[in-house]
Amino acid sequence: MNRFPSPLKISTESKRRLRILFIAKNALWDGTGSPEDGNHAKYHREMRQVLEGLDLNLTIADRFEVLFDNPECDFVFPLLNRAGFFNSEMLCPLLCERAGLPYLGASPILRGLSDDKHLAKRAARDADVPTAPWAIYRRGAPIDMELCPTGTRFVVKPNNSSASWGVHDATDRASILAAIEAVHALGHDALVEPFIDGSDVEVPVVTIGGQPVIMPMLIFRQADPSHLRTYYEKRDLVDRSQKYSLDPFENTEMAGRIADLTRRVWDEYRPFDYGRFEFRVNEETGEVTFLELNLNCNLWSQKVFGRTAQLAGWTQEQLIETILAESLTRHGLLI
Repeated sequence: MNRFPSPLKISTESKRRLRILFIAKNALWDGTGSPEDGNHAKYHREMRQVLEGLDLNLTIADRFEVLFDNPECDFVFPLLNRAGFFNSEMLCPLLCERAGLPYLGASPILRGLSDDKHLAKRAARDADVPTAPWAIYRRGAPIDMELCPTGTRFVVKPNNSSASWGVHDATDRASILAAIEAVHALGHDALVEPFIDGSDVEVPVVTIGGQPVIMPMLIFRQADPSHLRTYYEKRDLVDRSQKYSLDPFENTEMAGRIADLTRRVWDEYRPFDYGRFEFRVNEETGEVTFLELNLNCNLWSQKVFGRTAQLAGWTQEQLIETILAESLTRHGLLI
């Protein structure tokens, strides 16, 4: 018996009546040439095609400027997250709030809370969810190396990065300091935490009927649990097929514990339409550690959400229509 709710549908009348604006950096990419964002360009192009296939009353844009004035729409589907400046993920929802337009995802303050890894870790800790010790080094503030957690190997990364962009491996105070300064030079705050051997379990969550629902979990199982996944691997810019694979997570006992931890932490971020919660697991010892979350995560069919939809018995089109239908309902736009 299917443990997951049936996918939602938008009525033909609502599709005709509601004017939807889809905005993404590569939304107008035609598939030719070399996209600068790796698989993000393919993802945005696929999303546009899915939305067009749903026969929505759709307008497509690829720049924030469309929201500066009245864009003549009823709802915004924003995927313009990585816009090349600090905290850019908050601008699209802020502009929607300025224009009085409902939009998919979560509010600007919740987007900021979730995308700030330091604050997300604090929220997890307050919810009694285990997370590795860490230190935050805000750009422009003094660098106090005494705040660093103890250990023999560390990950130093931009506090708001996605897909391991700007991540450094460090083994001592000198290399940690150099990595912090390198992250600051990129214009970002730096987060320092011990490296944890293991693999990442991805917990996709969608909201249905006002309640978050955990979809089938997946694991990026690493051939070498000590390998630090890179931005180039996550964006499919290099061959990573021999290093890790994305598989269904079938450890029932650990999945049950991870589900409980996810439920403990998600109340901090409601209401949200969809998100991916991430945990580091050591399958040999059973240790589970919260890493981070992304409320407006990648929905591409080749990534976690596309795979979890298949495991739940949904098509990619049903996944996107369900997420959109729930958000439209939450905003009072569906009849």
